[in-house]
Amino acid sequence: MGQQAETKYVFDNLDRTLIGLLRSDGRAPVSKLADIMGVSRATVQTRLDRLLASGALLGFTARVREDYAINQIRAIMMIEVSGRNTTQVINKLRGLPELTALHTTSGKWDLIAEVLVESLSEFDSVLREVRLVDGVLNSETNILLTSI
Repeated sequence: MGQQAETKYVFDNLDRTLIGLLRSDGRAPVSKLADIMGVSRATVQTRLDRLLASGALLGFTARVREDYAINQIRAIMMIEVSGRNTTQVINKLRGLPELTALHTTSGKWDLIAEVLVESLSEFDSVLREVRLVDGVLNSETNILLTSI
């Protein structure tokens, strides 16, 4: 059996506009999005379905003001990975709900993780858990103090 080639979805200006609108208001009704974009509701729905099916759009979420969750601890963790273990490390780190985002990067660090926890003891636990992941060589973490 032959393997089917993966088709990469190419975004056009309409897709980028739709994604931008959804970033501003993920709860906007299809009819409102269609009005703003100057297209039919069917066009917006088709684009949404395609973006979701392609994996480009992962879902819809609520955005919360930074100062709303005043008691939460937010941090950025830079992670160095040994050898060719990046995929295995990423798969392990994706299982940690306290890591709200994970990015590959260029430069000294291989990965950047965004951390969100409720307490310093939870923060300490997450740091320990990340450092115990097989393939993680080193990490450096900075707590985010004030957003400006």
